[in-house]
Parts: sequence; structure tokens; C-alpha cells
Amino acid sequence: MTNRLAAETSPYLLQHQTNPVEWWPWGPEALAAARDQGKPILLSVGYAACHWCHVMAHESFENDAIARQMNADFINIKVDREERPDLDAIYQQALAMMGQHGGWPLTMFLTPAGEPFWGGTYFPPSPRYGRPGFPEVLKAVAETWRSAQDKVRINVDALKAGLAERHRDAAGAPELTLELLDRGATQVVRMVDPEQGGLQGAPKFPQPSLFDFLWRAHLRTGDAALAQAVTLTLDRMCHGGIYDHVGGGFMRYSTDETWLVPHFEKMLYDNAQLIDLLTLVWQGTGSDLYRLRVAETVEWVLRDMAAEGGAFAATVDADSEGVEGKFYTWSAAEIDRLLDEEAARWFKQAYDVRPGGNWEGANILHRNHQPQPMGVEDLLADARAVLWRERENRIHPERDDKILADWNGMMIAALANAGLAFAMPRWIDAARVAFEFIRTHMALPDGRLAHSMRFGRFRPIGLLDDLAHMARAALALYEATGEPALLDQARAWMEAANRHHWDITIGGYFQAAAEAGDVLVRLKPIHDNAVPAANGIMVQVLARLALLTGDERCRQRAEAVVGSVAGELGDHFANMTSLLAGFEQLVAPVQVVVAGPDGRDDTDALVQAALEVSLPTRVLARVDGHGDLPQAHPAHGKGLVEGRATAYVCRGPVCSNPVTEPALLRQALAAR
Repeated sequence: MTNRLAAETSPYLLQHQTNPVEWWPWGPEALAAARDQGKPILLSVGYAACHWCHVMAHESFENDAIARQMNADFINIKVDREERPDLDAIYQQALAMMGQHGGWPLTMFLTPAGEPFWGGTYFPPSPRYGRPGFPEVLKAVAETWRSAQDKVRINVDALKAGLAERHRDAAGAPELTLELLDRGATQVVRMVDPEQGGLQGAPKFPQPSLFDFLWRAHLRTGDAALAQAVTLTLDRMCHGGIYDHVGGGFMRYSTDETWLVPHFEKMLYDNAQLIDLLTLVWQGTGSDLYRLRVAETVEWVLRDMAAEGGAFAATVDADSEGVEGKFYTWSAAEIDRLLDEEAARWFKQAYDVRPGGNWEGANILHRNHQPQPMGVEDLLADARAVLWRERENRIHPERDDKILADWNGMMIAALANAGLAFAMPRWIDAARVAFEFIRTHMALPDGRLAHSMRFGRFRPIGLLDDLAHMARAALALYEATGEPALLDQARAWMEAANRHHWDITIGGYFQAAAEAGDVLVRLKPIHDNAVPAANGIMVQVLARLALLTGDERCRQRAEAVVGSVAGELGDHFANMTSLLAGFEQLVAPVQVVVAGPDGRDDTDALVQAALEVSLPTRVLARVDGHGDLPQAHPAHGKGLVEGRATAYVCRGPVCSNPVTEPALLRQALAAR
């Protein structure tokens, strides 16, 4: 027997198709059923790689008695938060307004109109962990709905008022300057664990946007403490258990303070952001460790995350065979069996493999302990290859292979940026294939993009995040290839965002389109979470488009976004770093123009030199030597010097003298 979820494509929803719960997918039919039957809605939001979602499913949603209780008193709706992050954001915010911590699974109780009135996250089947049992929760909510509608309405009205509240007026907000960003960085860096990196305490999340913010401040100020906070964090993550040392790729987060024990799920967006950050910091440090981790992670993406059409899958589960982390851990006996005596001895020393295990009787491979063996890296690489071949025979964790336009945009940009920096055209080619698939197969008739697709099926639901990240990907590919069509596509998606998502009252972009008819309120994403806020990415895109096209309207729109949310900065500075990166792109861009025929050695040498400096606000443009730049560009009309490929470095309206030697170009770019 299956329920209504059997007709869905989301792997998460399909995981629940045989539950005895009479699940509905989100949609007008479910809301109509609640209205017609006069029942409240039980909304359950999760995702395929979520460990505690699986736990609650096994404990409660597969329990016949609990399912009967749910079916009798509620219209039960399942939502994949990766398919509908707009819905998830609304109800997570409602939960926060109730004074509760959010997370997944999210369990919310709604009126038939979709209005929240109470909720929580994980509930056990009987009272434990300081939480009430789920049957008791269901009974109490059902009784309140039947007998205390006045209390329900009070909660509904208060939550709706809070959700509908506009972002505070920017009037009176401090003027945003790079000096203000630098002072903010000195405050944020005090929150960094001086021994283990990351923010102090546990759990530890990678938080690439935050450490990108600190790295940028270091580049502006030369403050070594800021650089140390970033490199310490990246070193610990790259050596820690949060990294998959056998197969490549980073896990979602570490449950402890030392990066040893990860929550074993792997997310496309985490790895995209970390590829970008590691590449940027490698450009400033030359770290072999960062270069290696970028290469290994990219190869994992291309090998294990490839989905239909060359696009990329969303997540890999934390569990296999019902056990979290089983796929990734090892026993000392396995190492001894698989490797010869010398290799096993060195490998166990390097990766902290103990007879009794370093975590719950098993071993999580990591290299954050000291001292590390020297001079055996080739031997260790061979050993890892042996372990990988062995691990491929294990039962793999489930993979959520739906294609999300925004997450793919993040990975496409990361592959383009890394492929350009490390001179790996194969990575750029892979990014181009994924880009073309999404551009052609997920396009909506109104110029927007579908958010989620699987097996060629998608609903006409598109979000600001999709347009923002895919436009950023188009610009990254434009820098890597110089193809004018990519610049045109970025502009087209920017215009679609303006038509469908712009807040005509105070500025900024709503996550849901104006046409969205199934959301209680249109939220405006300005705070970074696990992924950068879409308004921050839009500022970055608009700033780059203004520079590359000379379109002053793009600059004005970017400034309007920043101005519309400036009042939030006082309380949420550290949670708005993607927007601050966009502001820096607006006020302190470094435009590098290389004039010279494509494919010629002297042209390629100058381009490569431009990529060897860590310069996050760099905008690289190539011309064929005839000065084909917008008239507003400060390097308009400039070209080759004496027939040689020539570079120009422009800061603001002023360009450097022509440069024909790669070493001199690096020197010009490194100057603060």
C-alpha cells in the first residue's frame, strides 16, 4: 500500500510513500481537504539526508497507532525543504518567533489556510530527551483545535503579524564603509576557536561565508590574525574527520569541538562553497593542502554527484544500513587486512586508527592529531586508493539525485573558478555541461528557472535563489571562457529577478515570485544560513554586471538592495557576509583587462598571472586587442602594446600603465 507521495519525484517524499500516514504533498488539494474537513494541518518538513528525519519516520510515521491518530485528527502534509525552501523558511521563522530552536524534521501545526499556530522539531514516540511524546503532542493540539479556537486565533494573528513585518527602515543605520567591515571582522575573529578553528564550542559548522568575510578583511588590512583564523580553520577541517579522506568531499558539520565526528551527510552546497573558499585562500597562501583538497573534492563531485544531463545531485545520506557513518568508518583489523605491514603501520599512525576505535568502537579517519609522519605521503595515497576500492563494495548511503538550480549554480561557479585558478579546463568543461542542462531543461516560459527537477519532471516553481546563483555561475563561466552569450544570459536572469521578485516598496528581492499563490507571506532572504542569502548574491551579480556591461542601472539596483537592508546590519552583521561581499564588489572592484588573441602564449601567461593573486573583487575581462569594452569602462579603447598581449589593472576610474610581463602584473595586483 502506498499513499499520495508515491506520485512524487522527491527522494525524501518517496521515502514516506509506504507510511501508514495518509500523507499529502503540499498543494491546493491538501489545503482544500483541510478546509473541507475542518481539520488542522500537520506539516512535516525534512530532507533525504537528514538523520533525525529518518529517526522520527521510523519511530512515529511507521507506527500504526500513531499514524491512526494523525489520520483521524489532521491533514498530514510532507514537504521536502530542498524542493520548497520558501515554505521551510516561513515556518522555521514562525517557530523561532515562538522562542524555539529550528531544524529538521520541522513539525508545525497550521490552520486549513496554512497559518501556523504551534510547532516544534523532532518529537520522540514517548517522552524523553526533555521532549513530550509525539502522541501526547497530537492529542493536545487536536483538543486545542476543537475546544479553544480563540487561543489558536491569538497565536495565528501574532505569528502572521510577525511574519509580515517589513525589514526595519534603513534610516538611521550607520553608513556602510569598508572601514566598518574591517572593524566588524576584528570583532568576529574573537569568536574563533584559537586552538581548533571554527567558531568556539560545538557543533562546528564550516561557515564558508563567514571565513570568506575574514579573509577579505585580511586582504584589505594585512591583519595577520584574520588570516590565521581562516587558515587554522581550513587546516583543521582539511585534516579532520569532517573530510572524507578516502573518497573526497566534506561532511555537513562536526558534532564535536575538534572536527573529529561529523554528521556524515554530504551536501552539494557545502562542497561548492568550500571549493570556492579553498581556491581563494590558496591563491594567497599557495598551500599544497588546499590545492589537494580542492582537487579531491572536485573529483568526488564529478564522480559521485553526477546526475541527469551532467548536472549535480543534491545530497548524500548520513546513514547506510540504518547506521549513521557506517560507510565511512574503519576498524584497525580491516586496515591490517587490506594493507601490507609497513603501509598499515604508517596509515594507522597518520589517520589515528586505534584497536578500540576513536569513536564508538570504530575509527573515523583524520589527521588532526600530532605528530604526523613525514616522507610517506605517496605510501599513504596508495593506501587510500586501496581503501577506496574496498569501500566501493560496501552498501552505499542513499543519494538524493534531484537537481536544484541554485545549488547547481553554486557548484558550477566553484568549478569554473577553481578550473580557471588551477588551469584545469576539464573542470570548466564539466561546469559548462551542467550550466547548459539547467539553462535549457529547467527554463520557465517567463524567463525564470524551475527550482527542482528529477527524471525530467519539475513544477513551475522558481525562486530568487535560482536566478541569483545561476547568474553568478554564468559570470564565473564568462570569466573562464570569454563567451559573450554567458554575459547575455546573466543579464536575462537578472532582469527576470527584477520583474518577478523585486520589492517595489522599499527595495530588495523577495524569495518567492509575485505570482506565488501558495505561500503565506513573501520573505526576503538577507541573512546567510547554510547557503548565502540570495539578496547578497544578487548584489554581487549586479555589481559585476555593472562593471562588465557598463549598465549603470545594475549598479543602482545593487545600491538599492544594500540600502534597503542597512538597518539590519547592527544586529546581524556576522550573518550578512554575502551581502557585505557584494558591497565590497560595488565600492572596491579591481578590473583586470587582458588584451590579446585567445590561445596565444603571452595572452595566456597574463591571464594566469591575474589568477595567482587572491583577489575576491577581481573582474577579469578579455579583449581581442581592439578595445571591445563598454564605453564606460576605464580601459575602453586600450589594446595591445607593440603587438604584445597587454594587461591593464583598473581601480575605480583609474587604470594602471600597460603591463606586458606576468611578474609585473602579479606585483600590480598584490599592491593594496
